Amino acid sequence: MTDKVKVIISNDQKDVKIPTGMRMLVRRCCTAVLSLENFQGSAEVSVRFVNDEQIHQLNKQYRNVDQSTDVLSFPLGENNEYDINKDTGAKMLGDIVISIEHAVEQADRYDHSLQREVGFLTVHSMLHLLGYDHEQGGIEQVRMREKEETVLTQLGLKRDNSYYMDE
Repeated sequence: MTDKVKVIISNDQKDVKIPTGMRMLVRRCCTAVLSLENFQGSAEVSVRFVNDEQIHQLNKQYRNVDQSTDVLSFPLGENNEYDINKDTGAKMLGDIVISIEHAVEQADRYDHSLQREVGFLTVHSMLHLLGYDHEQGGIEQVRMREKEETVLTQLGLKRDNSYYMDE
């Protein structure tokens, strides 16, 4: 069982007001993923809220993709090996960067709450920090999607049927 999860949340944008309870939701999402994955020991995660312009710059700088996106994950570990915070002994999993502007737009597009969208993005990124990858599609993508839905359902953020956009 996970010992202690420290989630460091910063809001580095002024375009969107972060609703009350959003930080608690992000913490609950991080903890729920670690619990689902039977993560051993203490963990530390950083979550930053940014705007589209900021995430565009990060996406360009680190992934060579010249556009904004909804979320970026910067894992610090590889194959379950993590840097350890010398002061706390916690495993440092990495950084999650969420474009709150993008999240608002997607919540609107998919007709669900901003909480559901930020919850999804947080859970999705946490799985990336733990080594999951969906870039190749196939079974990994399916496994990742199943885990996302399991956690979101546990947290009361179950997807409704209007999630998929009509083509």
